[in-house]
Amino acid sequence: MAGFVDEAQLNVRGGDGGAGCVSMRREGPVAMGGPNGGDGGKGGDVWLVANRNVASLVAFKDYPHRRAGNGVHGQGKDMHGRRGEDLEIQVPEGTVVKDLYTGEVLADLVHHGDRWMAVAGGRGGRGNARFLSNSRRAPMFAEQGEEGEERWMRLELKLMADVALVGFPNAGKSTFISAISAAKPKIANYPFTTLEPHLGVVRLDDTTEFIVADIPGLIEGAAEGKGLGHQFLRHIERARVLCLLIDLVNDSEVSPEEQERVLLHELEAYRPELLERPRIVVGTKADATIAELDGWTGLRMSSATGEGVRPVLYKLADLVREARGQEPEREGFVILRPDPVGFVLERLDEHEFRLSGREVERAVALNDVTTPESLSYIDNRLKRLGVARALQRAGAQEGDVIHIGGFSFDYVPEL
Repeated sequence: MAGFVDEAQLNVRGGDGGAGCVSMRREGPVAMGGPNGGDGGKGGDVWLVANRNVASLVAFKDYPHRRAGNGVHGQGKDMHGRRGEDLEIQVPEGTVVKDLYTGEVLADLVHHGDRWMAVAGGRGGRGNARFLSNSRRAPMFAEQGEEGEERWMRLELKLMADVALVGFPNAGKSTFISAISAAKPKIANYPFTTLEPHLGVVRLDDTTEFIVADIPGLIEGAAEGKGLGHQFLRHIERARVLCLLIDLVNDSEVSPEEQERVLLHELEAYRPELLERPRIVVGTKADATIAELDGWTGLRMSSATGEGVRPVLYKLADLVREARGQEPEREGFVILRPDPVGFVLERLDEHEFRLSGREVERAVALNDVTTPESLSYIDNRLKRLGVARALQRAGAQEGDVIHIGGFSFDYVPEL
């Protein structure tokens, strides 16, 4: 059975655009048939959509690749190809999307229904009917479809909870959440019983309900990567209230005062603003009748017997209610970037240049470079973009090699 997964890599690719069609009218009654090749359909886009019914990122663990549908090629008689189907990828609420290689945050999908377009599908190629003009009465070329965008991303899930339970291993977090909610985490008497976060819904009455997250145990140095809890510190970030659970029985062989000091230090080391969150400190395992309990003056409870649990819940409910009232509703965000305009001319060596930029690469990639008529169209298109003038200023000489995308051309200066 698949478990909880809160990190995953995802490769997405938009669908390829369909190719335009080269076709001429040949109906009997038409004396001078013109071009009637239809356009290719646009490739499908890939969207990430937050869904409250998705609990983890386990779907991407073994199958990280997703691809939208391709556009259909155009046909004669001005028949345009069908657009490729968009792909919607369902992710849990609270999913943060980062660029896999740069770590840049691209989107934060907080609420159910939040959407972000991860990659766009390729543009469909134009059919030869699109190139009809006064000077070009019978164009015999069309554009190829554009390839869809591709991107590798890293998905990180930050659980949405009102209260985060923070404590050493075996501090009683799992026992507590199983006693107050329907969550049933694994419980055993050895360190690091909890290997994944658990969410539980606490309902005190018809108007009081909040979500509690059981975070795997922290040890000293967790913020630097020691133990297991460091993997889940991110889940504490979105909790409105922190509940520090202190093991009074001292199974951890660390005094209650030292446990509290270490926990606060690790939270501060990971993200200092966590110390500004409302919090309570509760001693656990209060049913034990040993000397260690005598020195503890704070809140105490026993999840096993229920002693002191109800007052702790009401205290947490008050803090959650107050925190909810003070904060504006959190909004998700996406990064919007306009397509770059223009082009970049780079000199590779004495006789080689590279042109890069969406429009110049598109002018070459979408057109058939094997026919003189199409090459003439590409040349005119590049001139309108200012490429000829830029090459002249850069000192390009006849016979120099010009690279554009995956194609190379010999430079011929204008007369």
